[in-house]
Amino acid sequence: MTVLLDPVVSAAAFRDGMAALASAISIVTTDGPGGAHGFTASAVCSVSDAPPTVLVCINRTTSAHPHIVRHGVLAINVLHAGQSALSDRFASRSLTMAERFAGATWRRGPTGAPLLEGALASLDCRISDVRDVGTHAVVFAHVLSITHAAQAAPPALLWFRRGYGRASQDGEDAFRA
Repeated sequence: MTVLLDPVVSAAAFRDGMAALASAISIVTTDGPGGAHGFTASAVCSVSDAPPTVLVCINRTTSAHPHIVRHGVLAINVLHAGQSALSDRFASRSLTMAERFAGATWRRGPTGAPLLEGALASLDCRISDVRDVGTHAVVFAHVLSITHAAQAAPPALLWFRRGYGRASQDGEDAFRA
């Protein structure tokens, strides 16, 4: 059951508050009868390890949304600090899907979803449930396979205070812009 409450904070105040929450950046992809589609996501998290389940929040106005839901599969490609330009391409509403996928190397996972070569990790998933909440669809997916980057991989690409940063690996700073 969904209970709707009167907003206690404005949408702008909510967005400002959420900007203080650092998030890993991923490119979420799918492929199927509607072709390859993808978008940049910061709202991705684990749900359970039994069975391995993740969730992805997708704005329903994003062009990839109907394709991801219809295809029933998706891949979460976790980006490293050197991949901000690729993140920008997949966040752009002015580029075609072919333009977004160009310039990177992709392979197919067991579900057929595009996996990014050089990602920190790629999780190939089958959708198990979709819930509409406000402007977004919360997509729950079972993880079928995972590809990890080499141990010497660069730090993760993060989104913090409306800009890119990266986690420090030297133990001195928790975050670097």
